[in-house]
Amino acid sequence: MPIPDSVLDRVSHLPESPGVYLWKDAGGEVLYVGKAKRLRSRVRSYLAGERLESPKTRVMMRQVQDLETIVVPTEPAALVLESNLIKEHRPRYNVVLRDDKSYPYIKVTVQEPFPRVLVTRRLLNDGARYFGPYTEVGAMRRALNVVKRIFTVRSCSYDMPRQMPDRPCLDYYIKRCKAPCVHLQTQADYRAMIDEVLVFLDGRTDEVIRRVKARMEAAATALDFERAAELRDALKHLGQMEEPTVVLEVEGGDRDVVGFARDGDDACVALLRIRGGKLLGREHQFVEHVEGEGDAAVLAAYLVGAYRPMDEHGPELLLPFASDEPELTAESLAPVRLVVPQRGPKRELVALAEQNARHLLEESLLEGDETTERAGDPVYELQRQLGLQKLPRTLVCFDISHAQGTDTVASGVWFQNGRPHRAEYRKFRVKTVDGIDDFASMHEVVGRYFARRREEGRPLPDLVVIDGGKGQLGAAHNALAEMGLGEMPMISLAKREEEIFVVGRGESLRLPRRSPALRMLQQARDEAHRFAVTFQRKRRAARTVTSALLEIPGVGPARRRQLLRAFGSLQGVRDAPVEAIAALPGFSPKSAERVLSALRSSSPTAAPADAAAPASEESP
Repeated sequence: MPIPDSVLDRVSHLPESPGVYLWKDAGGEVLYVGKAKRLRSRVRSYLAGERLESPKTRVMMRQVQDLETIVVPTEPAALVLESNLIKEHRPRYNVVLRDDKSYPYIKVTVQEPFPRVLVTRRLLNDGARYFGPYTEVGAMRRALNVVKRIFTVRSCSYDMPRQMPDRPCLDYYIKRCKAPCVHLQTQADYRAMIDEVLVFLDGRTDEVIRRVKARMEAAATALDFERAAELRDALKHLGQMEEPTVVLEVEGGDRDVVGFARDGDDACVALLRIRGGKLLGREHQFVEHVEGEGDAAVLAAYLVGAYRPMDEHGPELLLPFASDEPELTAESLAPVRLVVPQRGPKRELVALAEQNARHLLEESLLEGDETTERAGDPVYELQRQLGLQKLPRTLVCFDISHAQGTDTVASGVWFQNGRPHRAEYRKFRVKTVDGIDDFASMHEVVGRYFARRREEGRPLPDLVVIDGGKGQLGAAHNALAEMGLGEMPMISLAKREEEIFVVGRGESLRLPRRSPALRMLQQARDEAHRFAVTFQRKRRAARTVTSALLEIPGVGPARRRQLLRAFGSLQGVRDAPVEAIAALPGFSPKSAERVLSALRSSSPTAAPADAAAPASEESP
């Protein structure tokens, strides 16, 4: 039974990111679950047909009729999800371990008056805090060693304060415990130390590093060099640990997580099901014909129309943003509690769900031939930050460049799916503006650019980006409005504070400095600036060369072209011997001496060095 063409087409568009893949037969039964560091490469390796080494794999691939993939942030996360899915589906072609092995967790018994830190493979709803799962036992052991080096957590198993020994154990004498069991450390002081342990295991290592450095310096000041050395060694281990795949609070650990992605008239909602703190699976729903509807309204329609009728719900539902009419939606989904997390582990789960929604939407669009290339995550983030209904798969960025009011030029660079597309770069000589007037220059260039694209029937960009502030943005928008394109999304990016000005908004928008969307805009802005400056320098250099040659009597346009073609530049002509110039058609030894005499008597002008523009770039 051959693999369907729809599956083969989908494989070529999978992302090169970590994830899990599920091969299915014609009835939808899961045949095999596998993990991958790079999904596309791993799944593609199964399509080698008879070249597959394993006979079992060849037999399995003859039954394959469908493929499902789930994107996760890291390879360890893929390993954990693979294990969970194998236990759930029991695929016939997977190796199933009879001992039902589970991954270890670090458990902090915060429900006890004097909490302990220990290792467990069982998750119990006992009020404790669990960190993990750790896919590498060595990484977990290193985490515990760092805890023991920095913090004086008790290692005994006494049920304190009900059970209290008569004297402290060896840990007290080697300074690994402050002996709260014999009242040498108060319960309040011990709980404060446990709070620091939780901060460390929560992944906030920067804060812990600051505290450990302060303790190390205090120990060195007090001449306790042995303790200072221990803390120094502990600092070395802080950055070498594997972070837990998920930070778990088992109490309330069952939840559903919704991710949302949209591109114009199409949207996708992904639902992650988490039970007992484990990601067990993913469902999704495509939504069509949503143009004109806000994201909140589309999400509300999904929650009421698709999520509510489901047989099973987690007690908590994590959402990427509030739905339309949130009180009415919450009432219809009761007793499920709706939460829109802003930070922390829950927000990371929502980000994972959104990544899966984007992956599924891209896969659907690629199958429908609505696009030829997958959009990057920064493109989706930019859509969310700007509140755009249509994904800005294509954007054009404009910049103006001049030399103290002369040789004014402009550039328009094209980005497609977050990457430069140099075949669509354009450069302009500003024709109607004299002197320094960036606003008028921007108005002319934007008008000419879009008039030319409409005349040639070329596609218009999803977003227009202007290098500059409110003034340049207003001039560009006026040019579009005069052409009947005033509704086209347009923003400007100001260099000084990296402020984003949006047409129709009074206040500017500032994205985090590390935002991938901001970095993409900065790359487009810098590329437009580079391309404009390159063109402007070439124009100025050509004007300088031409003016110098014009001053030589008896040298007309044809002879100027011959000289530049033969020697490459004005300096090349100046350095050429008389015989080389005299050998050119139309020149004699006397005229060659006259040319060199005129050039060498004038002050040499060095044309600025410049990189050549790509051959595909042209001027309208």
